Amino acid sequence: MILQFIKFCAVGGSGVVVDFGVTYACKEWLRLNKYVANSAGFLCAATTNYLLNRVWTFRNEDPDIAGQYLRFLGIALLGLVINNLTIWVLHNKFRVNFYAAKLIATGAVTFWNFFMNYFFNF
Repeated sequence: MILQFIKFCAVGGSGVVVDFGVTYACKEWLRLNKYVANSAGFLCAATTNYLLNRVWTFRNEDPDIAGQYLRFLGIALLGLVINNLTIWVLHNKFRVNFYAAKLIATGAVTFWNFFMNYFFNF
């Protein structure tokens, strides 16, 4: 489990690049609402993370890829709620920089995503 968590975190690191890149592009260039931009980034990262975690972290060969992806996405969507709430509290209530709040939220959601996927998806 520890090795899988380390791999999961490595995959998550690549997801952070995707997440922050898409969020930044949507928020700063497209001028979308910061929470819509955050959601777009989070969901793009969730998709790339699913593929990498399926193949590398968990070495899963379940033929029900669509069902497994939907479960992964459901877990990620609940993680997105946790993510957005954490950002809202830190950014709006405690005046933490938006991107710093997003980084803290990402760390918190990492544990949620790993354990839910470990026990219920892969």
